[in-house]
Amino acid sequence: MPAATDIGIDLGTSTIVVYVKGKGIILREPALAAFDKDKNMVVAFGDEARSRLEHNSGNLLALHPLKGGVISDFLVTEKMLQYFIQKSMGHFRLFKPHIVLCIPSGVTEIEKRAVEEAAYQAGARDVVLVPEPVAAAMGAGIDVLRPSGSMVVSVGGGITEIAVISLAGIVVSQSIQVGGDSFDQAVLQYVRDVYGLFIGEQTAEEIKIHIGTADREKRLDHAEIRGRDIHTGTPRTISMTSDQVREAVEKPVRQIADAVHVVLERTPPDLAADIAERGILLTGGGAQLNGLAEVIHKDTGIAVMMAENPETAVARGTGVYIRNINVMDKTYHV
Repeated sequence: MPAATDIGIDLGTSTIVVYVKGKGIILREPALAAFDKDKNMVVAFGDEARSRLEHNSGNLLALHPLKGGVISDFLVTEKMLQYFIQKSMGHFRLFKPHIVLCIPSGVTEIEKRAVEEAAYQAGARDVVLVPEPVAAAMGAGIDVLRPSGSMVVSVGGGITEIAVISLAGIVVSQSIQVGGDSFDQAVLQYVRDVYGLFIGEQTAEEIKIHIGTADREKRLDHAEIRGRDIHTGTPRTISMTSDQVREAVEKPVRQIADAVHVVLERTPPDLAADIAERGILLTGGGAQLNGLAEVIHKDTGIAVMMAENPETAVARGTGVYIRNINVMDKTYHV
């Protein structure tokens, strides 16, 4: 079977990342669909959908078929998977692919079956489901088969997964509906409440990236922000500091840090000792918020390490799984 038919997919709430055996990461696009109200159909996915929506004349709606890491719109998810699978396979479209799909660790059996069914309907030959924290650990170079404990904090767009992994299985875990999108929404709401200014999600994300910080001791800079006055509807510019962004994102950051505490408290002593020695792995696109690692370190007293290219660690982990599929299939099942 050609190598291009082995595909790993990080099916995130806000971003889909695709790994193809022999090629590596080939796609990273929004988990987004554009729905044409006039035609009553979905007309684009991913980057194309975002581009069309940015130049929307009013007839297009943005659809987010995944919420909190699970399918909220089955038909749109199926079509979106089909689109990304076909785009990934290129000249090998005649072959049905073997697919490794990442899912949140806390999903129900019904939700697992929904993801599997969507992948099969999208054209998969067979489907393997791997919990996101396990894939993230593998993508960051952790040997998940060893008997010692490793802790992964994976901050995605819509969900954060905290898990303790040993012998390729999840010993303790918690999923919370907080992620990178929560930081963006918190900034957007802060600007609206404090300044009476309406800004879009993209502007909020840019603020977070450029001057955002979770750590009280980190002061970065300030930024000029242009938006629309809520009362007059006219354009207005304000100046916002990194301290204000920290204040804005304090609640979701606190929720993540508290969830890490909960998982550590539930971790068996021997594995907790391993984690204290080796540290906590921080991964996911949302983990790149400046100062988040420092907040978790100060709260737990445990070293926190950022994965290399954290936004693609989960998808890279599917690649590790694919390359070691014979070993993994013998030792691990969802």
